[in-house]
Amino acid sequence: MSNNDVKFPLRRRLMLAGLLAAGSGLVHAQEYPEIDWDDLVPKDWDPSKPFKGMEKVMELPDSDPKVAEFYERMREVWDNAPTVAAMNGRRVKLPGYLVPLDQIKGGVVEFLLVPYFGACVHLPPPPANQIIQVKTPKPVPLNTMSAVWVSGTLQVKRSDSSMGISGYSMDAKKVVEYKMPAAR
Repeated sequence: MSNNDVKFPLRRRLMLAGLLAAGSGLVHAQEYPEIDWDDLVPKDWDPSKPFKGMEKVMELPDSDPKVAEFYERMREVWDNAPTVAAMNGRRVKLPGYLVPLDQIKGGVVEFLLVPYFGACVHLPPPPANQIIQVKTPKPVPLNTMSAVWVSGTLQVKRSDSSMGISGYSMDAKKVVEYKMPAAR
């Protein structure tokens, strides 16, 4: 299975290692607790709400001015997507895909972390609350759309880049390639 086939579930189960540690009497605080992309979206935010009643636009040809107006409005809503204030300053670990912003010899030093393959590159950017601008202390030798785990302290900070508007930022402490769990 290639990195392109990796799927990240919306809700993850408790980590097996955590259950084993608790069962053996060894209690270890997880340095960077794993979160889901849903944790970055306010529970009451409905990105489709501003577009109720506009379903017929999808039946129009792309050349129709109403389609262009729809996409312009969609970008406005998504680029201003609300964030979760409680995430500010939280230490987190999150899987996603790497979209390079700044590369030097040896790898990527700044990138967008996005929840699904093709976001910002082959597809329009996701809502700002689903994009994290990440800076690394040393180059990460990975390619565009590599699946990665990123650990660090999350900040609620809106940034604009050539690839999309992010609602969060992170100075990564650790970036590692995502590996598929071994089949049982």
